[in-house]
Amino acid sequence: MKKALVMLATAVAMSGAFAQTSAPASAPVNAASAPAARAGHERNVEDRIAYLHSQLKITSAQESQWNAFADVMRSNGQTMGELFQQRRAATNVSALDDMKQYATIAQAHADGMKKLVDAFDPLYNSFSPEQKKLADATFRQPGGMEGHGHHGRGKGKGGKPAAPASDAIVKP
Repeated sequence: MKKALVMLATAVAMSGAFAQTSAPASAPVNAASAPAARAGHERNVEDRIAYLHSQLKITSAQESQWNAFADVMRSNGQTMGELFQQRRAATNVSALDDMKQYATIAQAHADGMKKLVDAFDPLYNSFSPEQKKLADATFRQPGGMEGHGHHGRGKGKGGKPAAPASDAIVKP
């Protein structure tokens, strides 16, 4: 179950964006480290946004559509980050509570991906044929929408990361 949760978190990375690594639900939460973790998570989401902006060669004419897409990534990343923080903070949860938390995260991921697709659709349709090829290749590679560099996934040729690390559904 934890492995599935970690995989979901990685998948959310793009909507999460979310390049966080899920800690066990029983792990103690250090209040002082929470802001640092949140800042790192936000930085990862922003790194992913910057990487995609560059990789997809977004033009000035596409900026408004890009910004709408990036805003959804940020929002999804914030939502997933909060859900994973709540999960880490929960201690001594029952199996039923654990499953409920997982269901909440899975539903948030599905909702976030729907929003992300809705924001990406007009952007993708504005792409030149070259940009569409870049997008198709970028999102098809291991870790594409989910982020990269987590749990052995997202490696490009030669074992190098496919892009900057993110997480950010959830991938988040």
